[in-house]
Amino acid sequence: MTFSKSFPKTTDKSVYPKWVEVFLTEEEEKEVEDQCRKENIALMKECARDAKKIIEQQELKRYQTDLINLAIALFEKRASHVVYMKEAKAKEKFDKM
Repeated sequence: MTFSKSFPKTTDKSVYPKWVEVFLTEEEEKEVEDQCRKENIALMKECARDAKKIIEQQELKRYQTDLINLAIALFEKRASHVVYMKEAKAKEKFDKM
């Protein structure tokens, strides 16, 4: 099932917007997912480095589980972008219509 998003399209004839549903093709969706995957891997590595720095700066004990838990917390805070990226791609297609 491909990703879809509805956008309001206003007209001069009515004060109420007409909702237009935009669908991403399977290729567009796969492209966005691949891009997000690459970015998320880089982001997780960055989060692990940041977590290591935080642990060192705070002079905490360097248990790997603590480092990974902190990295995951940072990652979850930063990485909820797949749907956002798909919505942005759908909006781009809508704007071209």
